[in-house]
Amino acid sequence: MRDTTLDRSALVRGRVAVCLLFLLSGMAIGTWTSRIPSIKQSLGLSDGQFGIALLGIAAGAICGMQAVGRLVDRHGSVRVMTPMAFAQAVVLVLPAWMPNLTGLAVALFLFGAVHGVLDVAMNANGVEVERVADRPMMSSFHAVFSVGGFLGSTGGGLLAHAAFGVAATFATGAAVMIALALWAARWALTVTPPSPVPSASPPPPGGDAPAGPKTIAAAAGDGAGKGGGARGGVLLLGVLAFCCMIGEGATADWSSVYLREDLGSSPGFAPAAYAAFSVMMTAGRLIGDRLAARIGPVTLVRACAALAASGLGLALPAGHEIAAVVGFGCFGAGLSCIVPQVFSAAGRRDPARAGRALARVASLGYAGFLAGPVLIGGVAELLGLPRALAVPALLALFVAVAAGTLRTAPLYKVDSL
Repeated sequence: MRDTTLDRSALVRGRVAVCLLFLLSGMAIGTWTSRIPSIKQSLGLSDGQFGIALLGIAAGAICGMQAVGRLVDRHGSVRVMTPMAFAQAVVLVLPAWMPNLTGLAVALFLFGAVHGVLDVAMNANGVEVERVADRPMMSSFHAVFSVGGFLGSTGGGLLAHAAFGVAATFATGAAVMIALALWAARWALTVTPPSPVPSASPPPPGGDAPAGPKTIAAAAGDGAGKGGGARGGVLLLGVLAFCCMIGEGATADWSSVYLREDLGSSPGFAPAAYAAFSVMMTAGRLIGDRLAARIGPVTLVRACAALAASGLGLALPAGHEIAAVVGFGCFGAGLSCIVPQVFSAAGRRDPARAGRALARVASLGYAGFLAGPVLIGGVAELLGLPRALAVPALLALFVAVAAGTLRTAPLYKVDSL
């Protein structure tokens, strides 16, 4: 249901504000990764020591995601995401000034915690903007995150090439992020948080809800108060996110290794697998919203998961580097729309507790991203890497079968675009 109390310009500004925060979040990650080698070298850390420092990001993100859900539900997404956007710029600079491993680990924990809180809050606001606009938008938000990661890593690399130090690189990135945060803070769409149990009667079939400040809350409350059923559905959505992000993590760490060591690709060609995966994932997210409106999120997720499973599953037995690149490209295209639709469904399943729902789903998804490379490494040790990479394909097949989990109270009419 579209909220008649808001004009189109307010909705456009609200959508732009969410895009700006996704761009900012992606830039933070991209800028940080661009200077990892310099930081590692300057502190004289071994691979193992630096791995310990990187655990700080993971631990911080999971802690932040677990803590933020109730804050978003109680105070609203805007009041959480706005200060966190500025905090993300501040904590980006900290790792550049750390003198040792302990300091770096603490700085990265703070970086991860702020990133996790911002991630949940901005996704919650994205769900709210979707709900008010009565159209799918989440895939485009996640596409902007990918663009931000590319811009951050590219900008960091260019500054490094220009002989900028790590601190100067991070300070430059932070300045851009503060500008984005200021813009987003001015345009963010504030939505009245719905009550756990809607007090207003639902609008009559075919009619509009009465205009007024309660309109958004009443619309958002549809389907709330489902108690254990809603929580169980959120857990299943988290499992789907976990399965998909196992594939993302595994592809990031193992696709190039597979081409180089198992298929004999050249060092220059081996990264093409992950490049194809990333490009196709971004492209898929750019068109994902329109597809969701055309065919519905359940059908979209089922089709995307089937594409991911078949693309990678058929490429692995071929044992050829070109087939592998095509397969990983199909895998990226297939996974592209799933997590955004899962997040959107989590926010809709129990809107009065959308922050907590998104926190659970995001935490499980992030755990999958971290577990993926470890899982593939363990299976590869026993069965070989080609067979190990079949695991993400099988998990994508499971997602296709379980796609009905995304079926919630309607957010928009199919074929509304």
